[in-house]
Amino acid sequence: MSETALQAARMAAFAGAIALASLLERLRPHAGRGGSVRTNVGLWAVDAVVLGVVCGGCACAVGSWAAARGVGLLNLLAAPLWVAVPVTVVGLDLVSYGWHRANHGVPLLWRFHSVHHADSRFTASTGLRFHPGELLLSLPVRLAAVVALGASPVAIVAFEACFAVANFIEHGDIDLPLGLERGVDRVVVTPALHRFHHTRVLADRDHNFGTILAVWDRLLGTYRASTSAVRVDVGLGEVPEPLGLSAALLLPLRRLPVR
Repeated sequence: MSETALQAARMAAFAGAIALASLLERLRPHAGRGGSVRTNVGLWAVDAVVLGVVCGGCACAVGSWAAARGVGLLNLLAAPLWVAVPVTVVGLDLVSYGWHRANHGVPLLWRFHSVHHADSRFTASTGLRFHPGELLLSLPVRLAAVVALGASPVAIVAFEACFAVANFIEHGDIDLPLGLERGVDRVVVTPALHRFHHTRVLADRDHNFGTILAVWDRLLGTYRASTSAVRVDVGLGEVPEPLGLSAALLLPLRRLPVR
């Protein structure tokens, strides 16, 4: 697949994921909150510029480099695409779980990640709300994982598509039917599970770190059940809302509780 086709697939998956999450918010709203859309979209625009300058499409470039040199597990095993894609999605999702958990445990990382948790409205646009410092700090970890796995550009784009759908839906102000929720939350992260993670209650916030798969939380002892019937007060009590774009960018410089 050409570089142009890969980038088109990435953009289509991103746009489709936002559209699907927004539609579900309209059809099955949970709390009916208005979102912090201006700040969240503003952060996303800043992120796009910063990452475009520092590392535009570098995950796919690194994947191509590893493939050309036979570096990484999947390249060493000469794994076919039908094996490489699911292994890449599962492997990179596990890395995302570990990185997310580190963001809550390491004070420096939490300073940047707190910008994401400071949204007291929790809608699909919260999935855009990340400080550029957090994304830059994550780059070495994510690129190292791509090399270690030997993930191909096609498999990386497949992961990014799955990640985008999961990210926007689980941040959505969405109520799933309870029967469906009980069936799927054993495997994948639902809006109710992730909403619980965004609670203002510190002891509860350190749970449900997964993005695509809920199995990591179950296996590693950080899972806590939650359903759409549960109302969760989200955000950070010590941070006044709503935050404008400038205040969100400067939030890591404020003196906040460690976690």
